[in-house]
Amino acid sequence: MTIALSERPRPPRRTPLPTASPSSSVQAARQAIADRLRELRVDAGLTAKALAAAAEWDRTKVSKIEHASRPPSADDIRRWCTVCKADDEATDLVASLRAVEGAYVEWRRLQRTGLRRLQESRVPLYERTRNFRVYCSQVVPGLFQTPAYAGALLSAITTFHGTPNDVEEAVTARMARSHVVRDGDHRFAVLVEEAVLRYQVGGSDTMAGQLHHLLDTMALPSVSLGVIPFEHGGRRMWTLEAFNIFDSERVSVELLSAAVTVTTPGEVDLYTKAFSELTEMAVFGTEARALISAAIDALD
Repeated sequence: MTIALSERPRPPRRTPLPTASPSSSVQAARQAIADRLRELRVDAGLTAKALAAAAEWDRTKVSKIEHASRPPSADDIRRWCTVCKADDEATDLVASLRAVEGAYVEWRRLQRTGLRRLQESRVPLYERTRNFRVYCSQVVPGLFQTPAYAGALLSAITTFHGTPNDVEEAVTARMARSHVVRDGDHRFAVLVEEAVLRYQVGGSDTMAGQLHHLLDTMALPSVSLGVIPFEHGGRRMWTLEAFNIFDSERVSVELLSAAVTVTTPGEVDLYTKAFSELTEMAVFGTEARALISAAIDALD
């Protein structure tokens, strides 16, 4: 399958400096665990060599764990705490480890059995979320995709990552979870860059069907869809990686290599602020419809 990319020429614009990758906060959390383990060792009066000997580990393992270059396992943490006579610390440290492991997950791990289960795994989160804030700079958000568009996109993902091909089942699962757009007490504030309307995924017929679907979706009372136009002058926010804010409690960020889950209040606030800034640059209603219609006309 070939994905053609086309868009209207963009006027020159200044691009602000990018922020750090969302994965940096995950590494910081890993380092915090490592620092706490080091504190326990020091408080116990043990050298790294003595701890390694008592735990029956290779002598370099302690150093690697303390420098966060090698993440500890849950068993490593429990053994560490036992040697340091700090068993009461183990439960909290293991819980912190589990949280970090769930915060940054490579797609190859999430997709190792295909894409269907990944689509289905998100249904509980979608069903309990009341207020969605969604930003996409490259593709139409999953909840608002047509089967043809989703099939083309998931096929490309399957090919790129070399995952088992269950695209047909994954598309069915993605369409099924989209029931939250029409059912239940949910609200959707959605922002897309105009480029999303212009990047052709799956060919012109597929793209035309997808854009018409967006026009229909905009009519739903639960959906507010804004488009950030190419021609927006004095852009205050640069384009970001796709992210979803769920009830101001967690943010899901999609990187090329991994899915990042952000739950730290300060970081959630940062994404909320970014969404607010992006909203001020977007057009809605008639103006948004005009941009979508222009994209459809450009396919003819």
